[in-house]
Amino acid sequence: MRTALVIGTGLIGTSAALTLAGRGVAVHLVDHDPARARTAAALGAGTEEPQEGPVDLAIIAVPPAHTATAVAAAMRADSARGYLDVASVKGGPRRELEALGLDLSTYIGTHPMAGKESSGPLAASADLFEGRPWVLTPTPATDTEVLNLALELVALCRAVPVVMDADAHDRAVALVSHTPQLISSMVAARLEEADETAVRLCGQGIRDVTRIAASDPRMWVEILSANPGPVADVLAGVAADLGETVEALRALQSADESERRDGTEGIEDVLRRGNAGRVRVPGKHGAAPASYETVAVLISDRPGELARIFADAGSAGVNVEDVRIEHATGQEAGLVQLMVDPSSAPVLSAALRDRGWSIRW
Repeated sequence: MRTALVIGTGLIGTSAALTLAGRGVAVHLVDHDPARARTAAALGAGTEEPQEGPVDLAIIAVPPAHTATAVAAAMRADSARGYLDVASVKGGPRRELEALGLDLSTYIGTHPMAGKESSGPLAASADLFEGRPWVLTPTPATDTEVLNLALELVALCRAVPVVMDADAHDRAVALVSHTPQLISSMVAARLEEADETAVRLCGQGIRDVTRIAASDPRMWVEILSANPGPVADVLAGVAADLGETVEALRALQSADESERRDGTEGIEDVLRRGNAGRVRVPGKHGAAPASYETVAVLISDRPGELARIFADAGSAGVNVEDVRIEHATGQEAGLVQLMVDPSSAPVLSAALRDRGWSIRW
């Protein structure tokens, strides 16, 4: 691939453009808001100059509601040898394009499973897709050259190609992406009118659950409007579980021993099923999830402290698999939670303690 056209210079489009430009591809940028295209160009994502003739690949990175229209316009303008979109839903845009009677041999629907809570070109980064799944949804009509162009894009972005049926993709993202966004927002909404004393007790658990609730509502309305059925189906299942859990909790308040026992069993059931589902989430580098042990280290909020912890862990010969930071309320200190192989935890604890760190269990 030598030339590309990126239509839509938001987070995903600009990140793809930055990656391609960094690999020597001549990238042309188009956006309905010229200021966004100028910003992307200023970041080094390409040029606003019009292309001369068809490019090798047109990447359409606009909201799902506008994807089919943008793809169709690019095709009618003979903008490229191949066309792909990066919308978060796949079935709807493809059916819209089919209804327009276009030749879809030069088109493939794709979806990089990467993103941030923030949007726009300033949030973009060239490494956004590295190691992330990138779904491709070819059909029997998809030309081999177009599929190869899509695979080349994925390879240049250092993502992992995953081939799926478009409708199967939409059901999958409803479960693993769209529904979690809504549930995160619902939990966060409970905090809006909560007493300030309660909010000050927020710990890592509530931060984890509500992290994606900071996402742009307008963007998510567009995404959910393009995939409402599958999301509603998943939420219906969650609602059923929620109803049963509420009944089980009410039963725990009963004076009747039999009802309390039923309530305990109901709560235990949902927690155990949660355990079973959680272990299916892929672990590091997409491998089977591993069990790590946490070494918690008290840390002050001063420059260089994190670097010093990691350097001391490296000196002890221990690989830190994951890390979390839990900040103390009202204090310039917190706990750094270092996740390591269970066999390495005693070694790391002893080494850090010898170097003056305070270990918490």
